[in-house]
Amino acid sequence: MEISTILRPAAVRMVHSLSSKKRLFHALGEVAASVYDLPLDPTVDALMERESLGPTGVGQGIALPHARLAELTNVAGVFLRIEKPLEFDSVDRQPVDLVFALFAPADSGVDHLKALALVSRTLRDPLVCSKLRSNEDPATLHAVLTEGPASEAA
Repeated sequence: MEISTILRPAAVRMVHSLSSKKRLFHALGEVAASVYDLPLDPTVDALMERESLGPTGVGQGIALPHARLAELTNVAGVFLRIEKPLEFDSVDRQPVDLVFALFAPADSGVDHLKALALVSRTLRDPLVCSKLRSNEDPATLHAVLTEGPASEAA
């Protein structure tokens, strides 16, 4: 599995600021709806339901929200770089500015976990994060995410 198979270029966006985690989930849902033709409200609800189990802010300004949706047949991703970091209840209590959301089929099993591990590994690379934080162009952000060495594993 590679990030390029789960993240379409159109699903990468630069966002200047968001006022809350709920607004972030709505923005992620809007991108998922427009790029992957997912229903907006159930997508946002699924993200919020998963988040209620525990925060998906993994630290160092990174959040990996994820949800399972019956409407999907393959794992799909949405990446947002937030110019003004957002309070997120992360494990390290730091605000987030790099958000990679994963949406998986309801019965995806191990594919969802492989995708989550791949994205997590990619965003643990300080060089990748530095490149992401120093660029605003969605095409460049997509290229950085899909060219990293972590995308060769999993």
